[in-house]
Amino acid sequence: MGFDDYKVVLYRNQPQGWVAEIPAIPGCHALMSTREEALAELAAVFQLISEEYKERNQALPVDTTEIVHA
Repeated sequence: MGFDDYKVVLYRNQPQGWVAEIPAIPGCHALMSTREEALAELAAVFQLISEEYKERNQALPVDTTEIVHA
């Protein structure tokens, strides 16, 4: 599974930043000063976590995130 196979949650972290996260993967989140930076950092964090899972010969968690109100 790749980055695009997961739902990303992006929200403002007051007073000065944005959080981007993939709820399906524990620890896969980024806090940066802009939305764009948060999303770019999240992609990098996802890549690191993905490599760790591969090294342990484990599959990434399946995304079971549901959007109930947007």
